[in-house]
Amino acid sequence: MSAPRAREHHGTRTVARKLALQALYRWQLNACPWQELLQEFGEAEDMPRADREYFRALIEGVWRTRLELDTQLASLADREPRLLDPIEHAILLIGLYELSARREVPYRVAINEAVGLARRFGATDGHKFVNAVLDRAARLLRPAEH
Repeated sequence: MSAPRAREHHGTRTVARKLALQALYRWQLNACPWQELLQEFGEAEDMPRADREYFRALIEGVWRTRLELDTQLASLADREPRLLDPIEHAILLIGLYELSARREVPYRVAINEAVGLARRFGATDGHKFVNAVLDRAARLLRPAEH
């Protein structure tokens, strides 16, 4: 992939992650099938700038593996997933999903994107927590890369 194309691809995935964060936050407050989230957020103002297929993959993937992801998260964090701030929980679910199921995404990209979302939308020092948890996850899930 050429450099401009790679940047364009990266930018559309960044927007897809932001929309996935918003959708997964909404889902934590009001549970629903993943298809409902696709429909609701498919009309979001930012969707034309997003990688729509990647957005769908994140929503469906996190939704389908949420129990496994939360089990993993419980072993990596210092508190149970249900006690996490919903924004940080959604960010960690996306990051863990990318680390475990999206091998084409380099682990550093998954962590950096999650930290960026936490800086933008999370609590004051939430990005430090997100970074620490996903770094631990990357050591376990991607030892050859780390």
